[in-house]
Formats: sequence, structure tokens, C-alpha cells
Amino acid sequence: MEIQEQLFTRFENLRSICEFTFDADDMSRIEKAFKFAFDVIGDKKFKHGETIVKHSIEVASIIAEEISLGPDSIVAGLLHNVMYAGLERKVTPEEIKEEFGELIYTILEGMAKINSLGTDTVDIHSENYRKLLLALAGDVRVIIIKIADRLQVMRNLDTYSEENRNRIVTETSHLYAPLAHRLGLYTVNSELLDLCLKYQKTDSYNYVVQRLKETENERTNFVAEFVKPVEKKLKDKGFNFSMKARTKSISSIFNKMNKKGVSFDEVMDLFAIRIILESKPENEKADCWTAYSFVTEEYQTNPNRLRDWITIPKSNGYESLHTTVLGPQGKWVEIQIRTKRMDEVAEKGLAAHWKYKGGKENSGYDQWLAEIRNILENPDVNVVDFIDHFSTNIYSDEIFVFTPKGDLKKLPSGATMLDFAYEIHSKLGDTCVGGKVNGVKVTLKHKLKNGDHIEIDTSKNQKPKMDWLDFLVTSKAKNRVKYSLNEERKILGEQGREILLRKFKNWKLELNDEGIRKLLKKYGFKYAVDLYYEVATGKIDPLEIKSEFTEKKEETTKLKLEELLPEKEVKDLNFEGEDDFLIIDNNLKNVNYKLAQCCNPVFGDSIFGFVTINDGIKIHRNGCPNAPSMKERFPYRVINAKWKSSSNKSSFLTTLHISGMDEMGVVTEITHVIAKDIGVQMRSINVESEKGKFEGKLKVLVYNIEHLDFLIHKLKKIKGILSVTRGEN
Repeated sequence: MEIQEQLFTRFENLRSICEFTFDADDMSRIEKAFKFAFDVIGDKKFKHGETIVKHSIEVASIIAEEISLGPDSIVAGLLHNVMYAGLERKVTPEEIKEEFGELIYTILEGMAKINSLGTDTVDIHSENYRKLLLALAGDVRVIIIKIADRLQVMRNLDTYSEENRNRIVTETSHLYAPLAHRLGLYTVNSELLDLCLKYQKTDSYNYVVQRLKETENERTNFVAEFVKPVEKKLKDKGFNFSMKARTKSISSIFNKMNKKGVSFDEVMDLFAIRIILESKPENEKADCWTAYSFVTEEYQTNPNRLRDWITIPKSNGYESLHTTVLGPQGKWVEIQIRTKRMDEVAEKGLAAHWKYKGGKENSGYDQWLAEIRNILENPDVNVVDFIDHFSTNIYSDEIFVFTPKGDLKKLPSGATMLDFAYEIHSKLGDTCVGGKVNGVKVTLKHKLKNGDHIEIDTSKNQKPKMDWLDFLVTSKAKNRVKYSLNEERKILGEQGREILLRKFKNWKLELNDEGIRKLLKKYGFKYAVDLYYEVATGKIDPLEIKSEFTEKKEETTKLKLEELLPEKEVKDLNFEGEDDFLIIDNNLKNVNYKLAQCCNPVFGDSIFGFVTINDGIKIHRNGCPNAPSMKERFPYRVINAKWKSSSNKSSFLTTLHISGMDEMGVVTEITHVIAKDIGVQMRSINVESEKGKFEGKLKVLVYNIEHLDFLIHKLKKIKGILSVTRGEN
């Protein structure tokens, strides 16, 4: 009961903050969100012992009071733990949408995505993590609420285990504090960094805190003495103003001591005196410069320390006039002169900046959010110049993915698994055969998405291929593939050159520069390496080149084969007619030649031989459909061939095409005729009939051409058969 009372008291404090700014409808939504969160979560606690709803209320209070966001963000702050994994009641997305609308659900979903993001290497890839956060978050309010959430966590870090504290501090210093700074949330940024220092270097933190306490009275007396003459001048001129001293943050003091190598007492700008003027918008700059003149009339200024961020504001909207003067007791002190509006922008960042531009959460808020996205992405963009010129989809052109070790890599949108492999290492890309995305097997061409966890599979047999250039996206990957292909081309080109030189030496011919130029012109190449590459890959036959350097004279079949085949393969072949015909035995025992499957020659057919590059001699029919092309393109590979009978009969496979009328029993009759011929063996039969007609394809084994002709004659005599022809295959 006591915990509930504490929660309701905390919420009442939040209510009192919000009532000054929001209307009745907005307050009703905020109250509804608190009741919903309390009904769902109750007095449940996180693992580290903190009451969940207390955390949510404190986050919402930071959003309302310290960052000044609108009611949607406060509602999301109150609700951001209603889908916490450890709760008994499971709130559904539909329930959130129905009760609070699509926008609130989108913000909560963005926070859930960020919470699930691993940050093991955030200290190494902090800028990429910040961009990934934005890409996953979608709505920029998610980032701001996460900063508020992290500030609350850091303020209560003592309740966490040491391991979790270390992780949270690392995330905060590399991720959330820089984001807060970029948003102009200087106060939040300073507190986050101070708290990081408190847990990272406790002794140093405590030392600075102790020294600040010890010198507090001294600073107070100094400020009181300093401001008197300046206050009088401002009052005499009718200015409404306030003056206050702001001590430098603990982390800033520590960093300055470290960077400059000085002691605490030697830090010159330990604190600054701030003059805040109440000015009309049109008088702001003039009033600030008037106040500046009063200060410099009273105290000696250091002209090298003047910082004019009124004429040209900082990129995040910060406006102020800074100068350093020599105050009482001969001490230098920084003076910051600004208006009330400028001060609020400096304290609360871009939210305050937009408020003063006349924006409201429900009117032009999207424009403000778009500005924030651009500021977070582009640190050099000037907010003041940037208003009305923004892009709402800055992250559409890049994605962020993880290596197996948790390192973060940035790639352009549309990047593939292979792009990622090349991003890691060129050798990894060259040998990549695919991999896994989020544990699922994918191909080289798989397109990656934000937050993917990727593993690469490689093979030592893999090589870069020309078609990779069709789907690669990154210049790094494309350039590497082109380089690898060129290197391989050079290697093969050198091999091709060696082949040609060796051949020309065997032919007792000279291959000189004039000869190379002649060949380049013939084949249309610009460089010799292209010619050599074609030779090495078998696209150009050395014998074809030889014909350009020798007289056209008839060669015997045996001489041709000796040019084309190894000596051991030629010596077992038989020739006839002064070596002008290769003798093909019908027993087909010679393994140095094979019957071509494209035309299935039969003993007795008119034939020729064709010497292939890798598969020996192929025997074709002169009527083969491929014969004209082979004889025209590769005449030097075409050889004369003849059949020669032997006592051993062999069978030859051939194809017959049969067509006719689809009469009863015609197929049975065909098989009967074939079966009656003892010498014929049927390998296969395929018959299709349509509209009373049929087409059939038979594959049979016969002894020779006479045997085949006799079989065709018998098939034609079957009733209903209209045509029997010899097929090509």
C-alpha cells in the first residue's frame, strides 16, 4: 500500500508540471496512460529491484520538465514498460492502438527495437550505432524518450549489478550522451557524462566534487563582488534581467585537467557568470551587445576569447555571446550573455527552439521531428538555416548490419551478402559462396536489412565471376571483382602466350610483332592479352592461327590428327588411302573415337570425324544438323572417315519418328514387328495421340544402314502408318 501511495504522489507531481502547459484533453490522456500502466504493471519490480511504474513516471517527468516534449511523448514515457517481458498480463499491439492510437504504438515499438539491439562494440562503432538507432526507431521522439529513460537509469545506477553498470555506462558515454549533445540538451548531456565519470573513475569524480565544495564560498563571494557594478548599469538602462553563476560540469573540469595537464586550481573557466535578459524578439541582438558593452566597460576583456554565437548560432541552435574578462582579485572569468529565449533553447535544446518558432506538437511537429533527424545525422547542419529545408527519410539510402563478433558495418541500401563479405575483406568476398542472415541460409544475392546479423560461408574453389557485377552495390566490391577478373585474365593471358609460342616453335614458325598485329586485326582485339586469353580459354584454336601463317595445302587425315591429338592417341588409329581416311571399325572397340549423340550414325552411313578439344574424336553423319556449322567454322578439325566391317557385329542406336492414324492396336503392331526382327532391340517408345492421329518416337538398336532401311520398310507396311523417318536423336 505504501508503494502505491508513493507512485500516486509521484504522478501528482508530474500532473502539476504538465498542467501549466497542456489543456484538459491532453491531461486526460496523460492520466489515462498512468492508470493503464498501473493496472497492467502494479507494484512489480525490475530484476535490479526498482519499481517499474516509478521508473516510468520519472522518465515521463524528465520528458515533461527537463526536455519539454509534448503530451504524446509523456504518454509514451508512462507506457514504455507495459509490454515488459516479465509481466503476467500481456498487452497486445491492438490494445495499445485501440486505447492510445497508432502513433503511441509506433513510438513504443521503436523503443522495443532499440532495447533489443546488442551494443557489445558500441565503443568502437559509436557513430554507426547512433545512426542505426535512428534507422530502427523511425520516429525521432523514440530517441529523445530513450535519452530521458537513460538519464533516469543513470540517476539510479547504484541499484544495478556491477556487470550491468559497466555495460550501461559504456552505452551512455558512447551513444546517449553524444545524442543528447547533438540535440542541444546540454544539461542532460552534462549530467550523463558526470554520472559516467562517477562510475568509470570514482576517485577522480569524488576529488572534483570535494574541491568544488571546498571552493564554493570563495566562488559565491567572487560572484557577488563581480555582479554589483554590472547589475547597476543594466538597471539604470531599464533592463529586466537575472544573473547567475554556472559551475562547469564535473566531467568537463576533469577532462580539462587531463587535457591541459593542470591542477584543479589552475582551471581558469571553472565557472561562468550568465546574464539573462528579457528582450523582445526584434531587440535581442542589440540588447545582448549593450550588456556586453557594460561588462567590458567595467572589466578588462580578453579579445581572443570572444565567441559570437548570436550573429551565427551553433549548428544545434545554440545562441549566446561569450567573453572572458579580468574580474576582482585579478581572476579571469567567463561571461555568457543571452536572452531568456536563448537560455531556454540552450537548456532544453531543439524542443525549445521549435516552441519559440511557433510550433506545437499537433501543428507542424513533423517538421520539427524532421529537423531533429537531420541534426542527428549531420552535425554540421545549422538549425537556423535548416528550418523549412529538410528530408523526412534520411536513412533510406543506408543500412547497418552486424558481423558475427558484433561489429557494426554501414552499407548502402540494397547491399547484398556479397557486398558485406567484400566490406569485411577482399579475400572473404572473392571466396564467398553465401552465408546466414539471422541464422537462416541465404545466397550471395540476398539483400540485407537494418540490424541483420551475418555469417559468411566461403569455399577455396570459389572465384570472382563476371555476373557478380550485375548485383553488387558497393564500389569497393565492384572494384575488387574487376581487379580479380583482370588479374585472372592476365594469368590466363600469359598461359595463352606460352601455348602459342610453344606451338609456333613446334611448327618451326616465328611469332613476331608484325604477326601479332595481323592476328589482332583479324580477331578485332585491341590488346595482345585479349588474344592470348582467348587462346588459353579455348575460344581460339592455335591451329586456326597457324593457317594464317602457312600456305593453304591439303593435309592428310593422319597429319591433321597428329597436330590435334597426343601421339599415344593417334598411334592406335587405322587409316586408309594414303592416310586420308580414318577407319571406323563396326565393333566400336577403339576408345579414341565415339559416335556423336546429336545424329547417332549407324554402320553404313556416310560419315566424318570431328576432333573435339576435350573429348577425343566424335563420328557424325554427313547429314547431321550440326555438320554445316562444324565444317564452316572448324575445317581444320574435320577429318575424313570410313566404316570398315569386322567379323564382330555391333549394334547402333538410332531414332525413328512414326506418324499415322490412331487405329486400334497400331502400337501393339509396331512393337510386334520390331520384336519379330531378332536383330533389332527396342530401347524406348513414346506415343502421343490427338484427334485421331498419333506421333511416335522409337529408339532402337540396329546392325547397319541396310538393317535400318529394312526395318523402316516393314514399319511402313503396317495399316494406318503414314510416315516413318529417321530422326536426328
